[in-house]
Amino acid sequence: MQEHKSNDDCWIAVHSKVYDVTGFLEAHPGGSSIILKYAGEDATAPYDEVHAPGILEETLSKDNYKGLLEQIDIMKTSQAQKTNEDKITEVNNQSSNTKSYHKPDLYRLISLQDFEDVAQQTLTPKAWAFYSSAATDLLTHHANSQFFRRIMFRPRVMRNIAQCSMKRSILGFPSEAPFFVSPAAMARMAHPDGEVALAKGCANQGIIQCISSNASYPLASIIDAGFSDQNFFFQLYVNAEREKTAQLLRRARQLGIRAIFITVDAHIAGKREADERVAAENVSSPVSGALAGNDTKGGGMGRLMGQYIDRTLNWNDVAWIKEVSQLPIVIKGIQCAADAQKALEVGAHGILISNHGGRCLDTVQPSILTLLELHRVCPDIFSRLEVYLDGGIRRGSDILKALCLGATAVGLGRPYLYSLTYGQEGVEQLTEILKDELQTSMKLAGITDLDQAHPGLVNTRDVDYLVERDVEHEWIRWKPKARM
Repeated sequence: MQEHKSNDDCWIAVHSKVYDVTGFLEAHPGGSSIILKYAGEDATAPYDEVHAPGILEETLSKDNYKGLLEQIDIMKTSQAQKTNEDKITEVNNQSSNTKSYHKPDLYRLISLQDFEDVAQQTLTPKAWAFYSSAATDLLTHHANSQFFRRIMFRPRVMRNIAQCSMKRSILGFPSEAPFFVSPAAMARMAHPDGEVALAKGCANQGIIQCISSNASYPLASIIDAGFSDQNFFFQLYVNAEREKTAQLLRRARQLGIRAIFITVDAHIAGKREADERVAAENVSSPVSGALAGNDTKGGGMGRLMGQYIDRTLNWNDVAWIKEVSQLPIVIKGIQCAADAQKALEVGAHGILISNHGGRCLDTVQPSILTLLELHRVCPDIFSRLEVYLDGGIRRGSDILKALCLGATAVGLGRPYLYSLTYGQEGVEQLTEILKDELQTSMKLAGITDLDQAHPGLVNTRDVDYLVERDVEHEWIRWKPKARM
């Protein structure tokens, strides 16, 4: 090992396995210097700090594997590395609350808010800031859930509700419930199993997981963790180096991904001040290659990990993504009727009404209001493609409201990240809570099948006056001087 510690000949050991990483030095997303720091040594501790299991095997060829490190060499790990390992343990054990906290047993958690409360107490300060933060003054973030509260039910009574079905078809793929796990980055910050635990939990519960481009596990590892016939969607950030996106899309199709959700509302990240204030942890995504760090603006992981995203992405690119992937396309990030119509024109199979959980442009309208706008401006769109919604879902009753207003299904992101504080069991418990609340809401509203949900079951008058009537402003008529 000590004979291979230069730019021209670099070996490292990880979990007793020795690899020749010479040819990978310049391609490493974090640069070559961090690898050379541990050249000729056992790099297990710093590797585990940043990477999920399986990344080396997926990234390097079999020829790069040189054999097993002798046990006597492992015991010679330098004291400096041992100190670094202790620091890693200290950081990982640090919660966002410095006071003593007794984590409740899982069975005591009976709502989504319960999971959020536990996450706030048990995640590292950076993980909590990254997951929970939203743009600037958090107005859209809060409005997403507040507007669901302003929509009321108009139940029907004296119905036979002995049997109830929540099953739903999403893009033609069966789901045991009308909700899915929205793409959320770096789940391993909440639990060592990260997206793998999400995949296993979704498998047992019969719901669909949409995997993030910035997942903390390799795509193959996540998919392999589920059932052999399990359905997955993949969320795509288009890389400025288009060939990397093409390779990723082909790989996704080969692995059995069922649909591509193109994120279109986050060419750049919003200013998430809570995330910026806490120094970024040294993490990277094995799927996109995105790497977190710190700069003069702060330590915002969303901003720093999004540097690779193509700022030139436009509607003309959808045809290219369809051609390369050969998969159904969903446009994620629709925030007005005009863009919903545009998505239909370019051949999308579905749209996901989303404002990124209030994490991009603050003061945009809440997702449920955009759903109502589609009914007022372009009602025919509901019969021509599938419409999904995320942002602000806190209860099973919120899911039913969205379905009554025409949504095919809804997505939940943050709640599932918070559920990972209990690993796979937490994922399943959260899903059971949502299913139970949804079924209770359905029965009390007087329906026993999701196909019976309709607008007459809800009263939207408290927000109707806020719903836009046209793609243009209702009475201001001046036009921009520059062409959009």
